[in-house]
Amino acid sequence: MGGLSVVSVYAVFFYYLFVSPYGFRWRALYGEVNYPEGYDIHGIDVSHYQGDIDWEVLRNQGTIDDCPVRFVMIKATEGTTNVDDKFENNFFQAREYGFTRGAYHFYSTHSPAADQARFFIQNVKLEKGDLPPVLDVEQKPQRQSKEDFKQSVLEWLRIVENHYGVKPILYTYYKFKMENLDDSVFEQYPYWIAHYYVDSVEYQGAWKFWQHTDAGSLPGIKGPVDFNIYNGSYYDLRQLTIGSQETIGIDAYREN
Repeated sequence: MGGLSVVSVYAVFFYYLFVSPYGFRWRALYGEVNYPEGYDIHGIDVSHYQGDIDWEVLRNQGTIDDCPVRFVMIKATEGTTNVDDKFENNFFQAREYGFTRGAYHFYSTHSPAADQARFFIQNVKLEKGDLPPVLDVEQKPQRQSKEDFKQSVLEWLRIVENHYGVKPILYTYYKFKMENLDDSVFEQYPYWIAHYYVDSVEYQGAWKFWQHTDAGSLPGIKGPVDFNIYNGSYYDLRQLTIGSQETIGIDAYREN
């Protein structure tokens, strides 16, 4: 009886510490992805981690919560030296198969923001109909103050905005934004929030995209893939794309 009691205590402890807080994660891994209610515009983000994607199968058979996949965010660059192995093919195929596509840069803590911005610009040729460039920022250099970090992120955003003529999208996860990018200056940029295993967004500010799980599954993609929703209609999503906004737009940077 004593042994059974000990086992029961450990079982309860394990459930409340490791299972209950991540219930959505456990269900997602076993094919029961939680779909946010009230959203119809779904998308994914991909990189070399998804390997070779069968874009035809994805286009013809891929649905999320009985809705078609509308947009695809694609990893392009990281730091100042790394171009994602699958970027060129993924970026081309996404447009060929009719998806609204976007490209993102993974912010490195090991190189200056300005150099990273120029590296992204050098390798990513956006066109009319593409989503604005995306900055994925998830870490802060340990030796950099919060204020200096904010200025570095802003430097990347402003250089890239000046080049493409549109305000970049800022991607980060919920807690990181609250702890490191809690400044009204960032509210001018469309926000893509990563917040998993919850049934609603806890962030109180405005946001455009929500990455709600990293355990999605779709025909044409081997292994898990991130699922996202857009906070608006398909018309709104298309209005966000380059060439649809009242900005200097894609033609301006082509002339430079």
